Amino acid sequence: MIIDRLENIEKYVSLNPLFAQAFEFLKSHDLKVLEPGKTELKGKDLLVNVTEAKPKTKEQARLETHRDFIDIQIPLSDTEVMGYTPAADCRPADAPYSEEKDITFFEGPADSYIDVKPGMFAIFFPQDGHAPAITPNGVKKIIIKVKA
Repeated sequence: MIIDRLENIEKYVSLNPLFAQAFEFLKSHDLKVLEPGKTELKGKDLLVNVTEAKPKTKEQARLETHRDFIDIQIPLSDTEVMGYTPAADCRPADAPYSEEKDITFFEGPADSYIDVKPGMFAIFFPQDGHAPAITPNGVKKIIIKVKA
């Protein structure tokens, strides 16, 4: 997991061959005016999803992991609390891995929580259990899905 400010995002370009194209998209668009929806930047390997998450408490947020994709999450409208637990320490839920959605959900609260404010980003790798979108008012955000 990486948490940092958007002005530093280029420092992480070497972590994945598709990060350069993702970061170029972020630099070349006014993120606050993007409409909700999905945009394919490189087929199914690199997707930008602008979404408006509904309000959620820590108790409602479920830890999740992805096998095939890295998430770059960027809150736009408000501070978003994100939970974190290493995937190896997550407690399995009754729901199995969904290959179609590339997601596994887990039981219980996250080990730790951090505020991610507008102007910041979080990167979650397949080994990172994360509970996103914890916010009292909901949050407009960008989720970039990058093939791991």
